[in-house]
Amino acid sequence: MIELNISDGVAEIVLNAPQKMNSLNEAALAELEAAYDKAAEGVETGEVRALLLRGEGRGFCAGRDISGVVPADDDVMGYLGGKVQPLLAKMSSFPAPTFAAVHGACLGVGLGLAIATDVVYVADNAKIGSPFANLGATLDSGGHWLFTERLGTHRTLDLIYTAELISGADAVASGLFSRAMPADTLLETTRGIVAKVATGATGAFRASKELVAEIRDARLGLWDSMANENQAQADLCATEDYAEGFLAFQEKRKPAFKG
Repeated sequence: MIELNISDGVAEIVLNAPQKMNSLNEAALAELEAAYDKAAEGVETGEVRALLLRGEGRGFCAGRDISGVVPADDDVMGYLGGKVQPLLAKMSSFPAPTFAAVHGACLGVGLGLAIATDVVYVADNAKIGSPFANLGATLDSGGHWLFTERLGTHRTLDLIYTAELISGADAVASGLFSRAMPADTLLETTRGIVAKVATGATGAFRASKELVAEIRDARLGLWDSMANENQAQADLCATEDYAEGFLAFQEKRKPAFKG
């Protein structure tokens, strides 16, 4: 179900079970984790400098595959706490810039995959939200955090209580994700951006990724964050890409970063 393709510095991970809207059972989660581990190995060897996550078929990911779940026997904590959350944490800390191209349904665990990705581009007509009211369940995989952080408490509970889904365009307008674009150009545009980022100073990008994560998770104030920026810049000063960037500027040419 999970495919990994590496080419020209980009690892492209594909959720490829379109017949079930790329919904994920425990086996699929294990495959997805293995794909991220393999891609991370590529970062260490220099083969991978950016990552793209996408889904095949009509939707990105409809969430957990519940087709064979018997509620009385369901190990919810084993699935969410033991499988999903560790995977999302691994995705979030991937050692290079990550992007997701989201179209169609992005729900439940699928929404979690997007939350755990650095930059998310969505189709204008993507469907995002919490359909769990119809299941007697609640939003999971970080959805409460994202919605409350970006939409506020009233809009968050409105979406949860009503099970209404918002479009990709509305999600971007509300600050949930980065950019919205037509569905028929989403993948091509995203691939072009990821390819460009993969040729950049990805060591510096990784430093910014870590700085942003610390602001988010530790709720840093301005001066603490600035001190961390200072240290990150000092560390980058010793890298080849830093030297190359300054030299290229001084020589009025395009830099050739190694990542």
